[in-house]
Amino acid sequence: MPTKFLVPRLGEGVDEVTIVKWLKSEGEAVNELEPLVEVETDKVVTEVPSPASGVVLKIEIPEGSPARVGQVMAWIGQPGESLAAQAEAGKQAASLPAQVEADAQKPMEAALPAAGTPSGGLPTGGAAGFLSPVVRKMAAEHGIDLSQVRGTGLGGRITKQDVLQFLESRAQKAEGVQPAPTAVQAAPAVTPAPGDQFIRHSTIRKQIAERMVASKRISPHVLTVMEADLSRVIAHRAANKALFARDGVHLTFTAYFVAALAAALKAHPLVNSTWTEEGLILHGDIHIGMATSLGAEGLIVPVIRHADRLSLLGIARAVNDLAERARTKRLQPEEVRDATFTLTNHGTAGSLFAMPIISQPQCGILGTGTIQKRPVVITDADGNDAIAIRPMVYLSFVFDHRILDGASADAFLAAVKETLEGWK
Repeated sequence: MPTKFLVPRLGEGVDEVTIVKWLKSEGEAVNELEPLVEVETDKVVTEVPSPASGVVLKIEIPEGSPARVGQVMAWIGQPGESLAAQAEAGKQAASLPAQVEADAQKPMEAALPAAGTPSGGLPTGGAAGFLSPVVRKMAAEHGIDLSQVRGTGLGGRITKQDVLQFLESRAQKAEGVQPAPTAVQAAPAVTPAPGDQFIRHSTIRKQIAERMVASKRISPHVLTVMEADLSRVIAHRAANKALFARDGVHLTFTAYFVAALAAALKAHPLVNSTWTEEGLILHGDIHIGMATSLGAEGLIVPVIRHADRLSLLGIARAVNDLAERARTKRLQPEEVRDATFTLTNHGTAGSLFAMPIISQPQCGILGTGTIQKRPVVITDADGNDAIAIRPMVYLSFVFDHRILDGASADAFLAAVKETLEGWK
């Protein structure tokens, strides 16, 4: 009897995925637990293994299409086996049965306040349908009546992006600005010329584009730049690389930048905040997102949680682990969520400084350039100046001008610089 290959629940609040790539075609053999399909959730691409050995009899959901938890993605069976008995089930694959949906949601809903109650402050069912914990949390934090939010998910479900779009529209109306009709304004039509090559956008690239354009509309971006002398960081790294390696950890400069950021965010809590129309939310936890390149596929931002509670060894171990699993597509959806600040190391390709875009709804993002030996003026204890060669790095801090002014932004960046230059 053929085996159903169902969409699994890949994390709390994840009730929809996108089929990115089938690793086997219909008629191809597959072994139990062998990766069969790549699915995407919130920019995380995950390989899902086959539930049984056999051949792929039929693929129900094509690449690039959305699928809901519990939906039939494909059928696995023996060569020549008929799917006639499962025809009705196959027809229903596009519509998730109510009981499957309810069973998949029970563990989460038991821990959530009832919708429509004073504690939840959310509507019950209706057009909103199932509300993920992320959507519930955002609605409660921003005082949103979800009956006013148009859902674009399957069956009209309200997604995180819908809430962000609603917040942007509300902010523009409050400022007297006419909201844009879509997240990305249409560019002039272009017809490919002879010899041009057309490359279709991946799901990740589309999400990056939408979020970057939305962020520029939501936050007034301001850039401030300082340079730091990394002489002490380089000396410390050289003295400790072998010691860290014995613990199986590769000590990178990223670990030092994360540690310096964590210390500065703790000293300047205003930077570790989120803007709402009613006031600022100062986050009690420091979760630092680490932008990680996936090459031509784009980038992803895994999160180092409670970075301020970790030693340099703990941070370095987290950096190694998250970066390796990001590049091998083994991150879990919850590992790219809830960052309160982001670090991006654009200097890996030789860039000196840049103006990165804020990841909403954070207050800011720090870009680190390439480490470069440069002549600088140094002053000794007696006030005498001299020119010396030092390993320098530009620190580019982009911040939300609604939250920070120039003085407070510079004070935060100076704290990052001071930690790096005073490393012991």
